[in-house]
Amino acid sequence: MRASDAERERIAETLREAVAEGRLEMEEFEQRLDAAYKARTHGELVPLVRDLPAPGAAPVTLSGGSSPASTGTGTGWADRIGGPATSTGAVAFWGGFGRKGKWTVARKFTAFAMWGGGEIDLRDARFEDREIVVRCVTIMGGIHVTVPPQLNVEVSGFGLMGGFGDSASGEGDPAPDAPRVRITGFALMGGVGVERKQSKAEKRRLRELRERERDQQEEREQRELRERERERARGELGKSDSGTEPGSNTDR
Repeated sequence: MRASDAERERIAETLREAVAEGRLEMEEFEQRLDAAYKARTHGELVPLVRDLPAPGAAPVTLSGGSSPASTGTGTGWADRIGGPATSTGAVAFWGGFGRKGKWTVARKFTAFAMWGGGEIDLRDARFEDREIVVRCVTIMGGIHVTVPPQLNVEVSGFGLMGGFGDSASGEGDPAPDAPRVRITGFALMGGVGVERKQSKAEKRRLRELRERERDQQEEREQRELRERERERARGELGKSDSGTEPGSNTDR
């Protein structure tokens, strides 16, 4: 099967984590990374990470594999599915509510806001089941839902003299083994917004990864510079050993 850009990038990320953790030498990392970006099929990608774990988790696989794929947060999606729900709904009337951080979303979660607002954050949440339905109903109020880029999301609500954002349905990079969340409901003279956004922990991890890549690039450049200096020094030494100096007339 042909490999996608997203799959090549997932393999590259696993390789970067491996070299940062000391699992790969720099030379082997560069060879595998180059092969990853040149790969055209899954068969070319799989051997590059077969002996490596996903960042902080179980071994990584591509789409259609049997092992949990990385969610980008260091935890496989399989570890975040199951267990009793900690919340089945939320209500805001002349006020607000918030569901965020470490919490478990019910199989069917209902949120209602009237003359108020609410926030539902699924970036660090667990899920009672693999199929989740989140119903959002708002009357002259607003509800904001935040989901991670790797989550499978389908938005099917509607608005009457209001809005129900559905752009998250076609965005992000959903993982094949991630839960499927269907966000539905309606907004009357109000709004429901759905946004894909990385968590603070994930942003910090990506920032640290970029910093490591920059340090590795600087190290490679320094190594290449030292190698050029050694080559130049060997060339000068060769000229000195031959007894020939630049500009000299050897026939005289």
